Amino acid sequence: MKLLKALTGVAGAIALTTGSAFADDLRWKMPVAFATNLPGLGSPAAWVADNLTTASDGSIQVRVYEPGKLVPPFDILQSVSDGKVSAGYTWIGYDQGKVPAIPLFAAVPFGMKPPAYIGWYYYGGGHEMLQETYANKGFNVHAQLCGIIGPETAGWYSKPIKTLEDYKGLKIRFAGLGGKVLEKLGASVTMMPGGELYQALEKGTIDATEFSMPAIDQILGFNQVVKYNLFPGWHQQFTAQYMLINKDEWNRATKAQKALVEASCTAATTRGLAEGEYKNGKVLAEFQDKGVQADQIPRDVLLKLRDVTEEVLEEEASKDADFKRVYESQQEFMESYKVWDTRAYVPADL
Repeated sequence: MKLLKALTGVAGAIALTTGSAFADDLRWKMPVAFATNLPGLGSPAAWVADNLTTASDGSIQVRVYEPGKLVPPFDILQSVSDGKVSAGYTWIGYDQGKVPAIPLFAAVPFGMKPPAYIGWYYYGGGHEMLQETYANKGFNVHAQLCGIIGPETAGWYSKPIKTLEDYKGLKIRFAGLGGKVLEKLGASVTMMPGGELYQALEKGTIDATEFSMPAIDQILGFNQVVKYNLFPGWHQQFTAQYMLINKDEWNRATKAQKALVEASCTAATTRGLAEGEYKNGKVLAEFQDKGVQADQIPRDVLLKLRDVTEEVLEEEASKDADFKRVYESQQEFMESYKVWDTRAYVPADL
């Protein structure tokens, strides 16, 4: 009996040191909403998949499927919840029609900068509220913040935007809560995946579009079709991506496997932000040589956009309890964060 116990102890020690402490191997198919060649937006998904395999010594293997190869980009949430795929990687704001509060975790007009958002998410209860928000609407998923980038541009246009009146009647691709703001201003807002936007602009299906930051928009070629690129990205000061995992798959993972997913996604969030911050300045500086007119939205127009944004957010909060709860939590955090933000950082012009 003593020998048996001793052998059992040795076997356990070997298991812990070789990685076989993972009870069952996880083999996940993961469709993504963004091509993995898109810096900061799609690239974290590929990095996470590779890192999980390496860090788990093969216990966790995630196979990435490029947009549309397995699941349409806008169907990722439902497919993961239904168990058709084990995981997915997406900008969850696409699902605001199903989960009204979800854009608050994806991108908020005139909202937090990336450092503030991850502060609230990790330490202000954001992660827990996100799980509750999905569960309250009947979705069987675990959501893990797995990427973030800084501000988008305010879009690509065939002519300048000088007043709020310029949005009236404009056929524009605009996502999330920012799209609701432009609808309130009379724009005809549509949603379509990034891979369809170049052709839609070229054919005149849409007059204008926003999608992401300069390093990504350049890859998609918007500057080849229209020449006015507006700043700042008031509608998305941060853009957060998530790894959605079927809840049953998540529950059967061991503590060690869960810890690796959480650690890998946290690392991917840092790397995604770093990649965008590294590349955007150079791309933007070269736009002028390519005939792009990078314009700033006039301050008075920005102030009016902010007023309309506040109306939209209050309206959404009045219609959905989860939206109200999350919005109030973010607003409360921002009251104290602004004290730090306005005092601590050197102004950009210095």
